[in-house]
Amino acid sequence: MFPTTKLDATPPAAFRPVLCLASASPRRRDLLASIGVDVEVRPVDIDETPLPGEIATAYVSRLASEKALAGAGLSTLPTLGSDTAVVCDGEILGKPEGSEHAASMLRRLSGRAHQVLTAVTVSGPAGVLTACVTTRVTMREITEDEIVAYWASGEPADKAGAYAIQGLAAVFVERLEGSHSAVVGLPLFETAALLRRQGVAVWGGALG
Repeated sequence: MFPTTKLDATPPAAFRPVLCLASASPRRRDLLASIGVDVEVRPVDIDETPLPGEIATAYVSRLASEKALAGAGLSTLPTLGSDTAVVCDGEILGKPEGSEHAASMLRRLSGRAHQVLTAVTVSGPAGVLTACVTTRVTMREITEDEIVAYWASGEPADKAGAYAIQGLAAVFVERLEGSHSAVVGLPLFETAALLRRQGVAVWGGALG
């Protein structure tokens, strides 16, 4: 007979979540994984309607904090919330409501610069910590045929400003001034700093 071995169902420490992510965004989960942070995903549902007269920086910072605090009620881990807004001429461009809305936004962004604001909040032992990053993105001219084809790809349907810089829309971006990861969904430099203040290590503890 072969000796029996009791299997340990507990995952290795390296694969245990150290952070609660209050978002269903696969992009934010992947960005955190890229700096060695394993998460438990606890999506929250909050009202994302801008308040009357609310400027973009206040808007994304408020939503990031509300998400983090809502997620903190679902987990014992430090909790991260984040929000991203595409801003053109001071106006927040949300997710498109359909093909015509998406086309209108892409025409507006075509051949000019706009801002992408991303706020991140981490709730934990050090309290509620927030950072907000602004990145300037310049688009080349986008043709009508490209707009039609891009919508048909399905990529812009659930994206703020109707585009995803990490996807097919990368070919539209002529220049970027600021944080690429923030445009994708999470400013990693600022996020790592907030995590360290909350006692969450990155790179498996090498930069804790």
